[in-house]
Amino acid sequence: MSDVLARLRALQQGDLPTHGGRTLAYVYDSGLAEADEIGRQALAQYGATNGLDPTAFPSLRTLENELVAWAARLLQGDGAVGTVTSGGTESILLAVQTARDASPGVDRPSMVLPSTAHAAFHKAAHYFGVRAVLVDVDAKTYEADPVAMAAACDDTTVLVVASAPSYAHGVVDPIPEIAQLASDRGIRCHVDACIGGWVLPYLRADGVDVAPFDFAVPGVTSISVDLHKYAYTPKGASILLHRTPGLRRPQYFAHADWPGYTMLNSTTQSTKSGAPVAAAWAVVQHIGDEGYQRLARTSYDATLRLAEAAAAVDGLTVLARPATTLLALRSDDRADVFTIADEMTALGWFVQPQLSFRDQPASLHLSMSAATAAGLDELIAALHQAVAAAQTAGPVQVAPELAEAAKALDPALLDDAAFDGLLEIAGLGTGETLPDRMAPVNALLDVAPPRLREALLIAFLDRLMRPA
Repeated sequence: MSDVLARLRALQQGDLPTHGGRTLAYVYDSGLAEADEIGRQALAQYGATNGLDPTAFPSLRTLENELVAWAARLLQGDGAVGTVTSGGTESILLAVQTARDASPGVDRPSMVLPSTAHAAFHKAAHYFGVRAVLVDVDAKTYEADPVAMAAACDDTTVLVVASAPSYAHGVVDPIPEIAQLASDRGIRCHVDACIGGWVLPYLRADGVDVAPFDFAVPGVTSISVDLHKYAYTPKGASILLHRTPGLRRPQYFAHADWPGYTMLNSTTQSTKSGAPVAAAWAVVQHIGDEGYQRLARTSYDATLRLAEAAAAVDGLTVLARPATTLLALRSDDRADVFTIADEMTALGWFVQPQLSFRDQPASLHLSMSAATAAGLDELIAALHQAVAAAQTAGPVQVAPELAEAAKALDPALLDDAAFDGLLEIAGLGTGETLPDRMAPVNALLDVAPPRLREALLIAFLDRLMRPA
């Protein structure tokens, strides 16, 4: 057994750190060692349980209902019901599937999204055949435009979406206006609060002026909120809430017309590990309301301070005042954000590059955890150092002929051999190893149209995930 665990520890040496607050995407660290330990113990205790049948493991039903009740209270959903899912994407998928199945008479159903809505809505569109109608956001505030969204609705619209906050820019959409336009048309309105749903209520309780976003807003019919983000629970736990049981009912799937057991599912999963549910319940109970209020305020204050410090860095621009714990930064022409991200990685901080979108240049995304606050001075110093180094190096240059060729390529016409060549050109090689620096790769992806970006990254993932 020791050899097996030693092998795992050795493999983990190449991973990003999950604790210490230096990974500003993908993971969220409360900095509370005891909460982490309780979560790990609950994971192990419930690792063999299966939430497929709540009558077989009634303890899981109790834990899930208590988690849902906590979330409903936070989000002012008196009478709301919900489901624990595997993550924000599954919560969003279910919200879209439920809206579609609640309107079986609508041919070619559609949903109206601000262009800043999470990519999971496009995944849902792909999976469930619900056409995504994109509406541009305000060019200065990055907030959704309710008037334009109202104009985009028609007889096929089954869902309207808003974010609290949007992932890319960290702003809360004008949800009362969006929910009103949906209500006026008899359309469901989903609020993606996967990031903010466990932060905004505690900031509100602490006296921060929080924009209306939850079930207190008439017309909001469902909300997604992740536990494994700012509830700081182990990975694999999110909640999808519906205002009423009737609104949730189309989410469920049952099938009895076969010779086996009658299948009855509340999520896209059938087998549903009880471990993340139990771990989430244990951590939430341990930290409690007072603990979450402190953690939310710590993360929020650190985010505001980082935004102020970043704005003072020569060459950086803060795209929007953070509404919660997310920060988006842009560089001037003396450097590119991809090189800045590489320099930050070299200094021990992972920040996430975001490729350009339409007329918006590339940017940097930072998700602040409570644990990051303790090292904020070091993070700010690293940001200064990384920007200066990136400006000295200058932006990564993509050959103009290569950029033009990328724009002209049709991914649908490329075969495996062509993708192998393109991956080599992009610096992604055969996919067997990862490049030391990602700036050249990201710079080339940035000049490619979105469909080609997608195709290249799928080809890379395909090669990366092949057994040796």
